[in-house]
Amino acid sequence: MSNSDKYCVIMAGGIGSRFWPLSTQKFPKQFQDILGTGRTMIQQTYDRISKIIPSENIFVITNKEYVALSHQQLPEIPEDNVVGEPLMKNTAACNLYMANKIEEINPNATMIVLPADHLILKEDVFLQKAELAFDIAANNDYLVTLGITPTRPDTGYGYIQFVEKKDSDYYKVKTFTEKPILEIAKSFLESGDFLWNAGIFIWNVKSIHKAFETFLPDMTQQFTACEYNAEAEVSCIELIYPKIQKISIDNGILEKAKNVYVIPADLGWSDLGTWTSVFENSDRDENDNAINIKTALTYDSGGNIVHIKNNKAVVIDGLKDFIVVDTDKVLLICPREHDQQIKDYVLDLKSLKKGEKFM
Repeated sequence: MSNSDKYCVIMAGGIGSRFWPLSTQKFPKQFQDILGTGRTMIQQTYDRISKIIPSENIFVITNKEYVALSHQQLPEIPEDNVVGEPLMKNTAACNLYMANKIEEINPNATMIVLPADHLILKEDVFLQKAELAFDIAANNDYLVTLGITPTRPDTGYGYIQFVEKKDSDYYKVKTFTEKPILEIAKSFLESGDFLWNAGIFIWNVKSIHKAFETFLPDMTQQFTACEYNAEAEVSCIELIYPKIQKISIDNGILEKAKNVYVIPADLGWSDLGTWTSVFENSDRDENDNAINIKTALTYDSGGNIVHIKNNKAVVIDGLKDFIVVDTDKVLLICPREHDQQIKDYVLDLKSLKKGEKFM
């Protein structure tokens, strides 16, 4: 297919609360260089997809609070291509909004939707699978997703079950499952017909509109009120967003549609959603510590992730498998196995007097 019909939407509206205290409301993780590569997560996402999609066809949808930050980090993208949502309404609303904008520009468009904050180590494989997905979605009434070949029974990811046909590059999706308990995750891994749900979607604008009209007709109706890529768009969106249902694209569309297909992909992928996932993808010393500064001394300590904002001296003695994060306002120390509880720490801290200032 022609490159001019390929579009990309980078979703960059999340706060990344499991990645607190580095990820904050004012400066969430997608705008940070978490692994010390010299490029932030959103910049890496742009760098990757811009190899097959022209910059003028790449859009960012984010919270209106992060529009200026997005412009600052991605000056290559036209200013009008960075879109701010007035409220956080999960992923169904932003997908419909962007499909409307893109269809108005090009009714033959096929779009890939990417989270802004994911790590993909096998870039060539990703681009190859994305090209395959574009071809499938452009020529069929299919909703296509990339499914990640699982490497462990992880309870932090959603799963996609597919109907196996031998020697195919893609398969019909049977079920979507939200984050399972460990025993179920183990059975998924053993069965061989489950993949991790990476939240990477590819569809042509006609197919996704048909799906929205079928499964979320009220939301579809609300969005028809606006004139897209015009002066009145912003005020219209601000008017309709408070009335729109808050639901994910997975729950609202993909779990119900019968024309969902998945392409299995081994991408060296991580959603970098937790400190443990950063630990696993970081360089580590001879004692298995991942430390982001050179002025740290460790004694009888291993399996720790230590992230210090300022280049201060740090001495750690007798610590095993902990997360230590020191920022300008917050010091977090907790066992690595409790990284899923960080969201709870944030909620508890918010309830304290003046707790909001630490968010």
